[in-house]
Amino acid sequence: MSLRAQLPQLSGRTFVTDGGMETDLIFHAGLELPHFASFVLLENVRGTDTLRDYYLRYIELAREYGVGIVLDTPTWRANPDWGARLGYSPAALADVNRRGVALLEELRASAGDEPALVISGCIGPQGDGYRADQLMTAAEAEQYHAAQIAAFADTAADMVSALTLTYANEAVGIVRGAEEAAIPSVISFTVETDGRLPSGQPLGEAIEQVDAETAGGAAYFMINCAHPTHFADVLEDGGPWVDRIRGLRANASAKSHAELDEAEELDEGDPPELARQYRDLSRHLPNLTVVGGCCGTDHRHIAAICAAWAS
Repeated sequence: MSLRAQLPQLSGRTFVTDGGMETDLIFHAGLELPHFASFVLLENVRGTDTLRDYYLRYIELAREYGVGIVLDTPTWRANPDWGARLGYSPAALADVNRRGVALLEELRASAGDEPALVISGCIGPQGDGYRADQLMTAAEAEQYHAAQIAAFADTAADMVSALTLTYANEAVGIVRGAEEAAIPSVISFTVETDGRLPSGQPLGEAIEQVDAETAGGAAYFMINCAHPTHFADVLEDGGPWVDRIRGLRANASAKSHAELDEAEELDEGDPPELARQYRDLSRHLPNLTVVGGCCGTDHRHIAAICAAWAS
């Protein structure tokens, strides 16, 4: 079953995502994830079972609240640079990307029709998700991410999602690469406490640039790995670009990226308060249909968001 021709989250129905996979597995499950890479868990039965149980918790939440769910493969780090640090060849990376989709395909088959489950092949930035210090041209980014996109396009993945991007050119390259592979793409930028991308570019300008240079090729945009207080003012000022934002995956913590980098304990924030902030932000995001979490969030935060949406 493929939903590529008509992604259901574009219909107006509410969809949730999971929370902050890596922080949850590290701080709550006590796992060691080298270079923040959760895809290494797919290399053995125990790790795969851990991922399966992690996803099932969110599938049950979606079923409980009567919403759909978009689940990303655990492959945020499964690109050439990070894969090489972990000893993965290009062929091994392609294989682990495919196996990430296969796990979600298995879970979708078990879930049946409810909740509606969209499989997203997760792409991360070439460099650090908190810094814009490894800059590519759009053409270089398209070539760089082509192998991972192609691996997803050859599976049951319904779309690819590029999370925690720090500058616009990389996003442009990913959208172009996805169009070449005939698979829908979603672009998610992260922002600093001033609402600007780590590159310094305003969020609205980055979205407008990607749309202008790809003829509106992305299915939609998201914001992730930032707290609502970091970008609420930017959304209030608004503009036509705000209509292109359909998803939010915020951090639990209001700390800056620099502070989070130095933190030794997980800041889990306040799930009900985060849910209220999502509700407030929805007034400025008329097309918001995909809500979930990023660093520091877990099933409690997603449950609170679901309850707030239901009310």
